[in-house]
Amino acid sequence: MATEIRVEELLKRPLYALALKGEDQPVTVAETDTEIEPTSKESPDEAQEHAIATSTSCALCKVSFANVNEQREHVRSDHHKYNVRAQLRGNAVLDETQFTKAIGELDESISGSESSEEEDDEGGNGDQLTALLKRQAKISQAAVEEDEESGALKGIGKHPLLWFTNPVLPQNTSLGVYRALFTNAEQEERRFLVESLRRKQLVPIYPQQKGQDKEKEKENGQSAPAPPSPHIFMCMIGGGHFAAMLVSLAPEVHKRQGGVEERQARVIAHKSFHRYTTRRKQGGSQSANDAAKGAAHSAGSSLRRYNEATLEKEIRELLQDWGKMINEAQLLFVRAAGSTNRRILFGQHEGQVLKQNDPRLRGFPFSTRRATQTELMRCFKELTRVKVSQVDEAALAAAETKQRETSKPSTPKPQPQKPKISKEDEEAMMHTTQLQALIRRSKIPALMSYLTKNSIRSSFTFQPSDVQQNFRCPTPLHLASNLDSPAMVLALLTKADADPTSANGEGRTPFELAGDRATRDAFRVARHELGESKWDWEAAKVPSAISKADADGRSQRERKTAEEEEANRRKAEMDRLRQEEEAAAAASRTTKKGGRTVGSVEKTAQERREEEMRGMTPEMRMRLERERRARAAEERIRRMQQSQGR
Repeated sequence: MATEIRVEELLKRPLYALALKGEDQPVTVAETDTEIEPTSKESPDEAQEHAIATSTSCALCKVSFANVNEQREHVRSDHHKYNVRAQLRGNAVLDETQFTKAIGELDESISGSESSEEEDDEGGNGDQLTALLKRQAKISQAAVEEDEESGALKGIGKHPLLWFTNPVLPQNTSLGVYRALFTNAEQEERRFLVESLRRKQLVPIYPQQKGQDKEKEKENGQSAPAPPSPHIFMCMIGGGHFAAMLVSLAPEVHKRQGGVEERQARVIAHKSFHRYTTRRKQGGSQSANDAAKGAAHSAGSSLRRYNEATLEKEIRELLQDWGKMINEAQLLFVRAAGSTNRRILFGQHEGQVLKQNDPRLRGFPFSTRRATQTELMRCFKELTRVKVSQVDEAALAAAETKQRETSKPSTPKPQPQKPKISKEDEEAMMHTTQLQALIRRSKIPALMSYLTKNSIRSSFTFQPSDVQQNFRCPTPLHLASNLDSPAMVLALLTKADADPTSANGEGRTPFELAGDRATRDAFRVARHELGESKWDWEAAKVPSAISKADADGRSQRERKTAEEEEANRRKAEMDRLRQEEEAAAAASRTTKKGGRTVGSVEKTAQERREEEMRGMTPEMRMRLERERRARAAEERIRRMQQSQGR
């Protein structure tokens, strides 16, 4: 239990990782919040140095040591250097006896006059290490090439996470860090990834330190320029939304209630924009639509073009203002989907800051949402937080072995055979597909011809019956009513003799599936034309009969009434707007002459809008608001065109 509690406490604290997963070279491990205090005889650096040494053995070379100094000497030895390079190249490592024997066998064949890059690093024994590595490479060349083709070599792959281990934690616990946080050079030199990760764990900043530094500057009478804080740049653009942020890699410590310290990200600068550039309910930017279909001439399209140009101008001005900080950033995380968005950021222009070939450029290695300041902060936390994975590798290996054994049975089990479909059922399924397609496309003549040609009754039941759609709409009349197709319903009832009393799996007749009045009127017209004795219309739930002329006349009267009401409303609205304009013009003339009505109070725009909409229905208010916005957009475009013409 004590061990479990210790592990949980360690995982809650930031850890200096670590060894790269799959590499066993010895590394010193320390916690960022170490509890070891220096003694009075040791300096803090010496105490920290002694505190972080946790192992006196080399798991890679399989050698143990009496003290830390011997271990350090071993790390600088040819034996350890050879094993590190051999492991990076995919070769087998050698213990001390095997290495001594291998070097001895090379003494006769080495002239000592060869030179290489490794000789400069390793000193006089560089030739021996190089020759030994070359010989090992020739022996395992075929295996290495096969592994490279399958991507099975250690460390090779493009998984977004790099996994590390820590001797303090259990063997089944791994710590993951996003690959994108490392530079290209650091990713190429995988043996230095642990050291690079240590350097990225910066000392937190306490707010009180800032005030103390300023007081010291005042006392000294000098203000030394503060060194630039290590930071990264993040931005997202899409759908008319843009958000950018410069955030420091050194966290800032704040004290919460109760004296509990909490680390928070320190944002250096942030900005977000939004412009209406995306076509509502259709998607895509206006420029993309213009490139595909030609330039549109509506008020909305002109407004979107203007907003696209304004958004591009604002973003580029912001990037130029932040140019110095962006150039000093360690990494650049950018999400810009689409050619239009990438052109705004990376297109050639005066004062260009972001470049497509910048080696610091990164994408977000996970899914992101709308470009906002909140989303950028969420992405920063996701990028910088260590992922903890607890996997029992031994159990996985045992399960994999068991699966391989069970996947190769001595006698193959007979596979269950699918039931064969009869010729009648296959023919019924084919008719179902054809009939449903004709009904959905409202092909009445083609449907009648198909029923007659194939001798299909109108009461035909769609197959297979266990499908949800066929359960709700089992007959052609059910489907036509459910699709709100009055012409198809009337044709099936009067020409194909369809039965309106048949019920579906829910016990509902075709009339009960109708969703609009025109479809329901089609049933009533069919009742009038076929007569009361043709079907049990009460059982079919069809109301009283009505002639086609009466149904058409009622629809025309309702349509005419609605058009008249709309015309009267528009006329009244135009008269009211004209009166308001005349009153505003008269008030303006009175103001210019210096006169003013005693006791008059000017109403605000909101009060005028509320007075205009008083007594209107919600639909009328929506139409009025749309008209007001359209007039405002046209006025803005007209002014913009006039200013450009000047």
